[in-house]
Amino acid sequence: MNGTSAGTRTIIDVSRPIFTGMPIYPRNPPVEIALAKAISRGDSSNVSLLTLGSHTGTHVDAPLHMSDAGRGVDTVPLEAMIGPALVVDIADDVRAIGAAELEGRIGNHTRILLRSRNSARFAATGKFEEDFTYLAPDGAALLLARGVVLVGVDALSVEQYHAGHHRSHDTLLEAGVAIVEGLALENVAPGEYQLVCLPLRIRGCDGAPARVVLIR
Repeated sequence: MNGTSAGTRTIIDVSRPIFTGMPIYPRNPPVEIALAKAISRGDSSNVSLLTLGSHTGTHVDAPLHMSDAGRGVDTVPLEAMIGPALVVDIADDVRAIGAAELEGRIGNHTRILLRSRNSARFAATGKFEEDFTYLAPDGAALLLARGVVLVGVDALSVEQYHAGHHRSHDTLLEAGVAIVEGLALENVAPGEYQLVCLPLRIRGCDGAPARVVLIR
């Protein structure tokens, strides 16, 4: 995470860097970045070839991710991904973020970022952990009932690993709620921020990497 000051504001980058061999969700495409053109080889410029999955690093899920009838990431409303957001701190001993962990904590906020043990663990190990903290289906249902338009998590998926279902994804995506996964929140204090989340505008794609910043 990088923080920079702009006047009286602090801009915090909560995106994970993308690099060759970076951790990915199991069975997703590996990441490789290689020079297709190189000045050192006599070319006039450096141009890289990027090989990566649409759900690499910090990324946005589109409804198409879980349904062939769903919309692509290029249609996810920017209004949902830009505006006031609340970072909610989840205790380290919580693995499933359910309604009980969220009840009474989100107020009238419509963009919710869940900061759990995942952030610090990933920052320390740089590895994908199968027992990551996830958003339980009843937690997703509560957020939807409260009118949330964006949910962000610091795991590579909102869903429990090998859950055998996609109920949290389906609850949110079918209602048009934007899902941001893979956030870097280890050095972010809970509280209110301005969020800017801009996924790559890839036409008709199920998701896309995003640059995400918090401003305070």
